[in-house]
Amino acid sequence: MTFDPLAIVTAFGLIFLAELPDKTMFASLAMGTRMRPLYVWLGTSTAFIVHVVIACAAGSLIGLLPSWIVSLVSAALFGFGAFMLLRAGGGDEDEDGEVKTVTGFLPVYTTAFMAVFISEWGDLTQITTANLAASRGTLSVAIGAAAALMSVSALALLAGRFIAKRVPLKTVQRIGGVCMAVLAVWSVVEAVRG
Repeated sequence: MTFDPLAIVTAFGLIFLAELPDKTMFASLAMGTRMRPLYVWLGTSTAFIVHVVIACAAGSLIGLLPSWIVSLVSAALFGFGAFMLLRAGGGDEDEDGEVKTVTGFLPVYTTAFMAVFISEWGDLTQITTANLAASRGTLSVAIGAAAALMSVSALALLAGRFIAKRVPLKTVQRIGGVCMAVLAVWSVVEAVRG
């Protein structure tokens, strides 16, 4: 395993942008309004780390394939991610419904962990993490992806309402979609060059 700062930055940037308009950011925001934010962050962070480990393990297996196949699979996955982000309507909005207040470390931690752990299966960020791990190195991608996911959760807990009111989610989705589209094209070029 090698340490690649560029892979860390790439994984962080992509995963951060993809996770911003995601349902888990809003789940963190909602939980943070009714529960102790630090406990929520610890729960969501643990769930994100588990998902990153699973995604990187899957990506490592994909990485055993010939490089041109990995590049084509990467292009398809990035293309799918770009499509999903660019077609999204920004409809994920925080609901102001009645939420039961939860107190104490273990109940808050468990609630936050389970909310993220269940909702992130097959999520765009998990697929993107596996994809990056297949082509750019498992350890570096794991560090970047985990840091991005944990940062988005912290951001939602600290400044989520500000973001939701000031920055249109469509803008964030479009930026993430364009980045993934560029990576899809780049992966096709790598496949063709062999």
